[in-house]
Amino acid sequence: MKKLTALFGAAVGAIALLFSSAGCSDGGDFTEKSWQSEEAIEQIVVDVADRALEIGASEDGYVRIDYFDGEKEFLDISLSDGQLTVRLDYDKGWTDFIGTKPSAEYRKISIKIPDGALLSLSAATTDEDIRVTSLSVAESMTLDSNGGSVLCERVGVGRSIGMTAKNGNITGSVLGGWDDFSISCKIKKGDSNLPEYKEGGTKSLSADCNNGDISIEFVQ
Repeated sequence: MKKLTALFGAAVGAIALLFSSAGCSDGGDFTEKSWQSEEAIEQIVVDVADRALEIGASEDGYVRIDYFDGEKEFLDISLSDGQLTVRLDYDKGWTDFIGTKPSAEYRKISIKIPDGALLSLSAATTDEDIRVTSLSVAESMTLDSNGGSVLCERVGVGRSIGMTAKNGNITGSVLGGWDDFSISCKIKKGDSNLPEYKEGGTKSLSADCNNGDISIEFVQ
């Protein structure tokens, strides 16, 4: 019995040491990078995890992405047939996912886009916020944060905007009038200034918030 107890204690100690060592992992050293394109881009799809997204209008007419790449986690940026795709890729073993995250300064992605140049924008992240400021698209915009908030300021769409947040809020302002939009709103464990359902309008707005509040204003 003493031998079995000793073996069990040694195994527990080894596992604890493994997790302790893994806990020091934060993705390694990070390098600041920038991507820029002069090509025509009609659609942008951003699908990342644990990254705060700050999206706004560019001042020079180019699409520009500022970010940080780590030794074990980095952005995969590709452009094909007018669609720009941004994804987070990993070169990690399973123990590398245990422990602390990289510092907040390395977990930010800034995307600048010429105002009105895109047909559509789709952006999704986890455990961080999405902030879109003073940007319009010709057709649709979809914003999804699982574990953070969606923040919009003076966002314009030609056809539709959809916003989803879990454990965060959906707040800000959309260009246009109340009568311009049909509305679909789902709220759980929070308050909303939007109706559950509203007909009419040539555009659509949908908001789905779980464990947070919805507060969207319509502005000219």
